[in-house]
Amino acid sequence: MAKITLKGTPVNTSGNLPAKGSKAPDFTLVKSDLSSLSLSELKGKKLILNIFPSLDTSTCATAMRKFNQLAAGKTGTVVLGISKDLPFAHGRFCSTEGITNVITLSGFRDATFGKAYGVDIMDSKMAGLYARSIVIVDETGKVTYTQLVPEISQEPDYDSALAAL
Repeated sequence: MAKITLKGTPVNTSGNLPAKGSKAPDFTLVKSDLSSLSLSELKGKKLILNIFPSLDTSTCATAMRKFNQLAAGKTGTVVLGISKDLPFAHGRFCSTEGITNVITLSGFRDATFGKAYGVDIMDSKMAGLYARSIVIVDETGKVTYTQLVPEISQEPDYDSALAAL
């Protein structure tokens, strides 16, 4: 269990992010068109897993915009925006914001992602959502970088995440 904060109030997660150097746990999540996407389908690509509570918060929306912009010039890199928002909300947000370089994925059908990655928020008014975090996965499926953002209302460290690619 990891400890983070929400505006200074302690919050617990369900576990810890995968260890650097470990194989990224496989998952199957739901795309905005309601089809499924598994991690194993992306083998051979560098991945940025941008995990967040909800696109309906300003920090999450800002991070999606930034990763969309930063990923535009990264050949062989796929950005995954992962939350428990419904796929319809993901689609609406991306359409409205012009997000074209991020694949949004929802964990609303399957609880295994949050447990495998240790990102389920266990308490506070955010209980049931994912903790803001970044996981970088290389072409072979190994984790090369992780960041569990210590304060939910803060943005992730974009520079360190991109440097890990």
